[in-house]
Amino acid sequence: MNETVMTFLKTFLVGGALCLVGQLLIDLTRLTPARILTAYVVAGVLLGAVGLYQPLADWAGAGATVPLTGFGNLLARGVKEAVAQRGVIGAFTGGFTSAAGGICAAIFFGILAASLFKSREKY
Repeated sequence: MNETVMTFLKTFLVGGALCLVGQLLIDLTRLTPARILTAYVVAGVLLGAVGLYQPLADWAGAGATVPLTGFGNLLARGVKEAVAQRGVIGAFTGGFTSAAGGICAAIFFGILAASLFKSREKY
């Protein structure tokens, strides 16, 4: 198979598996979506902290880095690097500096979408 097709397939399978687990948690448990989202971020932090998430992200690409688990991994990696550079203060600043670009992009595109489209109440 073509290398690009394999990349897309790995991305789709891993991202789809993460979404499938989330959907099963919604359907089969009494967990609220907010708790599931929080659990995904925490799982990404924990897996990133012990070094298990990065190999998956390297293999699956955007299928592992785009979902919330990838955000948690990004926070853990940022804290690890900041602690190595700045000591204890890095534990408080590392997550913010590593995720700042993604958070700024989310805010920017949210404002852009709000500016271009008119919101209305659902009835």
